[in-house]
Amino acid sequence: MKSKGHLLGARVYLSGPMDFVASREQEMRFGWRNRVGQFLRAHGTTVFDPWNKPGVRGLHEYGREGLKTNRLRREWTFARGPRGAAARAKLADKFWETLHIDLRMVDTSDFTIAYCPTNIYSVGTPHEIILCRQQHKPVLFVSPPVTFPVFDQLRNHLAKDRIAKRWLKQLEAELPIKPNAPGIPSLWYMPLVGDDNFFDGFGFHYYQKQFHWELSPLDLQEQGRKLKNPLLPFLESLDKKLPKKWDNRTKRFVRNDDWLLWDL
Repeated sequence: MKSKGHLLGARVYLSGPMDFVASREQEMRFGWRNRVGQFLRAHGTTVFDPWNKPGVRGLHEYGREGLKTNRLRREWTFARGPRGAAARAKLADKFWETLHIDLRMVDTSDFTIAYCPTNIYSVGTPHEIILCRQQHKPVLFVSPPVTFPVFDQLRNHLAKDRIAKRWLKQLEAELPIKPNAPGIPSLWYMPLVGDDNFFDGFGFHYYQKQFHWELSPLDLQEQGRKLKNPLLPFLESLDKKLPKKWDNRTKRFVRNDDWLLWDL
């Protein structure tokens, strides 16, 4: 499947939540980046994955993240004075390496793929998206549906228990649990990213046999849904032809010069 098209030699950064996912171990080993990275590499693309950062010459293990990274936050304190300041400065210095190398990968990339479910808190992802767009480079923004079927089942199961229903309602407000079945992104992202670069899923099932992907939670999320604009088929078409953008003044599609893929 080696490409001879636009993706050959292109560089792509994979942005998305890492700190507050349900399981860093599962995300690192079986998350969406593994499949999307495999798909892109099959087209001859260089993939920048923050879980597997490239080595830096002369700086061994610079900015590496892993399962133990989150343990560092245990040293955080809000305390004032020299001891508190020293603890925060230590954390800031340590994580500066990660921030530095991740933003450098965005800076080096030709475009960014961002996975942004509305129920997961993330700071690095918006930072990376903004940096990419400041350089007028495309961001392909995947905004999946957010539903809580097990929570709905629990609510139905406890329908006759008044105390449990009250606790469950309070829990729903405290977390907060906010379903977003259509996967509508924050309106702030729409002018930032551009209206033609939003995707409602990956479309892994189209390539399941080709890449020998075993069924996983990634597939369960998309099962039974008719995706209107899946990412992977778009990437396959991008390899053959650069996409145009909608011009709201002329009411037609026009050339999109955000897609500057170097011919080196």
